[in-house]
Amino acid sequence: MEKFISHSGIVAPIDIPNVDTDAIIPKQFLKSIYRTGFGDYLFDEWRYLDQGQPGMDCKNRPLNEDFVLNQKRYKKSTILLTRENFGCGSSREHAPWALNQYGFRVLISSSFADIFYNNCFKNAMLPIVLKNKIIDNLFKLVSENQGFSLDVNLSDQIILLPNKKSIEFDIDASLKSNLLEGLDEIGTTLKIFDKIKTYEVNRMKNSPWLFNRPKLKK
Repeated sequence: MEKFISHSGIVAPIDIPNVDTDAIIPKQFLKSIYRTGFGDYLFDEWRYLDQGQPGMDCKNRPLNEDFVLNQKRYKKSTILLTRENFGCGSSREHAPWALNQYGFRVLISSSFADIFYNNCFKNAMLPIVLKNKIIDNLFKLVSENQGFSLDVNLSDQIILLPNKKSIEFDIDASLKSNLLEGLDEIGTTLKIFDKIKTYEVNRMKNSPWLFNRPKLKK
């Protein structure tokens, strides 16, 4: 998994509360057994005017010009600003896959659905929770300033605004460490692979009867 230490990027605003995972990546795209190719279908029912299907070439699909991500000023955005309870609904990991593969590295909201929140960390994205008052102000700044960008520093847990003011954010220490090192749960476990192997060898030596079970007759 890619490490996350700091990130600077343009902010795209989706000023809608309770955005569920079916809006993020509609159910028809869950048929794929691969973890790639979801970025083109992010917010599919909002971005396009036709009905999307897996495997469709999106280059010539009719766009909803009113949708934020289709507007020129937000085309290169890598930070998503949104409202409370983002990522609610079903616990599909396809939702963070789609966001990450589109190009988002940071998500900012006043709250996230729990499973979605944790899935973001497994996909090299940083979800940041801020107070509603701060979220309101960020929406105002994004609206008033074309190309509005933020500098996010995970190590210091600080968001730096263009006017050099800063916003501090909280994050669980273990989740922070995993992002900084580029590790998911499997990667974290493999860090102590030698200890696990030593434990298993010693266990077989000290309790051999556990490993000498009689074979069942067919």
